[in-house]
Formats: sequence, structure tokens, C-alpha cells
Amino acid sequence: MHIKAKFVGSFPMVKLCPQGDLPEFAFIGRSNVGKSSLINMLCSEKNLALVSQTPGKTRMLNYFIIDDKWHLVDLPGYGYAKVSKTFKAEFDKLINFYISKREQLTNLFILIDSNVPPQKIDLDFVEKIGEWGIPFSIIFTKTDKNKKGVSIDGNIQLFKNKMLENWDELPPTFISSAERRTGKEEILNYIFNIIKEI
Repeated sequence: MHIKAKFVGSFPMVKLCPQGDLPEFAFIGRSNVGKSSLINMLCSEKNLALVSQTPGKTRMLNYFIIDDKWHLVDLPGYGYAKVSKTFKAEFDKLINFYISKREQLTNLFILIDSNVPPQKIDLDFVEKIGEWGIPFSIIFTKTDKNKKGVSIDGNIQLFKNKMLENWDELPPTFISSAERRTGKEEILNYIFNIIKEI
């Protein structure tokens, strides 16, 4: 499956984002969750989204137009990043405003690192998005790592169990590996099906 992706621009404020009614599918996760690698994998591009060894490099709303039909939006990460408290506050304000106010936002993909046990910051973020009534899905990333002593399947199940303490049913979930290209077709098909229904 191949899509045609083109970089549109980086925007520091929601009011500067592209106008029009193209559906937007945004990607967000804790810093260093593998977001840029996942976006590059979905778009079959090595350097479309900036991959950095330093968490917190995405500092604006980065827009890509896909097949001239929809926008992929790369959002700043939440959580740990080597930036000042002022910058973090600005990130949070930008992210919250985009997610809660952007009418074109069709689905928010929340990325969760499958190599670590459920993190409070991720669970709290998911809870907030649910309270806001934003359509969202979860992508478990880095499922190829298989670090010694780490149970990826166990971590994923633990996260789902934690969610079920507060949720009657889970949102759509996907398993991904940028290295192995796992999950690409499932995620893109999910997006295409949503677009067809619009």
C-alpha cells in the first residue's frame, strides 16, 4: 500500500493552520515514543518527519497532505522533553487547543511505547481525550524491540486492563513497528474507511 505525502508546513498556532475542510488525522505521544519513525513508515518516506535522538524536537503543528485528500498532523509530544517549563506550558496549550478546538480533526492517534509498563502520564492523557469526547485510537509502538526482561504483549495487555478500569469498551488499537513496517496497512485502511464514511 502506497500513499503520496507532501509536507505542507509547520505552524506555531492553530489559527495559522491550513483552511478548508480536509479531514485531519493527528499523531501524538509521549516524547521519544517513535512518532516520527511511524509517520515515515506510513508514508514510505525515510525523512518526511524529523527523527531525532533528542526528545521534544517537534515544537509546532507539522502538516502533511496525503493523496490530496487528507492531512496528517504531527503534534508535539507530551511529557518529558529537555525544554524549559515555559516551553512545556506552551506545548500543552498548543496541543490542548488544537485537539479540543480544531473542527477538521477527524481522529487522534495516541502512540504508546510497548516496551514500558503502563505510564500514568499516558493513562491520564487518554482519560482526558475521552472526557473531551475526541475520536481517538491507540497505536502501540516499538513492538520489534524485544528487550531482555520486557514482555511487550504483557505491557500492552496491562495498558488495556488499566483502561478498562474506567472504560466500558476500548478504542480501536493497533500494533506497530517502524522497522518491520508492522501495522502500516491496518492503520491506513482504518483511515481510508473513516474517510469513506465522511
